[in-house]
Amino acid sequence: MPFLDDMKIGLRRELGTFTFTAENIKTFAREFDPQPFHLDEEAGRNSIFGGLAASGWHVASVCMKLLVAAGDRARQEAEARGEEFGTGGPSPGFRDLRWLKPVLAGDTLTYSSEVVSARATASKPGWGIVQSKNIAVNQRGEEVYSFLGSVFLPQRSDRN
Repeated sequence: MPFLDDMKIGLRRELGTFTFTAENIKTFAREFDPQPFHLDEEAGRNSIFGGLAASGWHVASVCMKLLVAAGDRARQEAEARGEEFGTGGPSPGFRDLRWLKPVLAGDTLTYSSEVVSARATASKPGWGIVQSKNIAVNQRGEEVYSFLGSVFLPQRSDRN
């Protein structure tokens, strides 16, 4: 994670894309969410979803994977430029988790994150909290998933 000082309201990061295949939907579901509409195409077609649907927790797990990967890329880029990079975390939680539309086998989601607030904390000197709205849109441009996440970040101005 960068420093709190680097986080400006409206700063948007593209996190990446992921295609949900029948195979990866079923693999995740067998391990973590074994409901029929996640495990079987016919059960999915006969459900409210109308097709084999990814677990919402699968959609969220992919988001976490892409958030971590984006942070790793940003760290590598900063280090290549000889810049210091803040070590953030942990997260004090999230709010407003929404699964807005089903994610079906064959859907490709594009994930992004946008800073909505950034502030110093009184209780943890040298640290701040950044809140970001994280979303995923499908290949038709429809928002299918969102949540408001928070993370602690160090302040550059209070280092040393």
